[in-house]
Amino acid sequence: MSGFGLVLGKELREQLRTMRLVVVAAVFAFFGLLSPVTARYIREIVDAVGGGQLGVAIPPPTVADAVAQFTKNVGQFGVLIAILLAMGAVATEKERGTAALLLTKPIGRGAFLAAKAVAIGALLALALAVSGVLCWVYTAILFEPLPVAGFAAAVGVLWLSLAVFAALTFLASVVARSALVAGGAGFAALLVLGIASALPSVGPYLPTGLWGAADALALGHVPDPLAGPVTTNVAFVLAALGAAWWSFRGQEL
Repeated sequence: MSGFGLVLGKELREQLRTMRLVVVAAVFAFFGLLSPVTARYIREIVDAVGGGQLGVAIPPPTVADAVAQFTKNVGQFGVLIAILLAMGAVATEKERGTAALLLTKPIGRGAFLAAKAVAIGALLALALAVSGVLCWVYTAILFEPLPVAGFAAAVGVLWLSLAVFAALTFLASVVARSALVAGGAGFAALLVLGIASALPSVGPYLPTGLWGAADALALGHVPDPLAGPVTTNVAFVLAALGAAWWSFRGQEL
């Protein structure tokens, strides 16, 4: 793919120059730190706010509560960030005319798209890694250490769930000529998949269903099913990126 390295370098430098990398990493780090702290002190927080008058019986916190907080926070807010990162990846370049300018140089359309997709995936992976390390450390301090291999696998599964939404929004960014339209398509996909995840037969195979699998992995358990949902979501990502390339190769910029 001619020009892949050039476009990837441009994307990574832009992430640094616009502070996108720092901001995204900081948001993920905040939730990685907040999750075990919230799980540990939620009873004290409720008592302080309600003065013991709310009558809410909260069981003693466990390490499972810290994991559940982490997957829920990173999953929900991570999806929003993934959509925001991908919505303007190509549409904004087309609006400004910079895509046409770049493609007049020895840069192939496949390389152009691949570099942008890799840059988004790498940013999400880095931010999740930072978040995961902070969560693991503070969970070990406030509760007990989690199995390292299992927790790393859980972070990987969370990344895959975010990658699905990023890829779907990336496809919309390629097809549409407006970042707002692409973002709307990404949020529509989130709504539809969120509703569909309530169906017991298909829920575990959707990206939001991977959050439950991440819970189990982080605690050292292997969920059943696992291979099927992971394979299905990898296929979602590949299909969305393949459709983006198929659409982009015939567009007039």
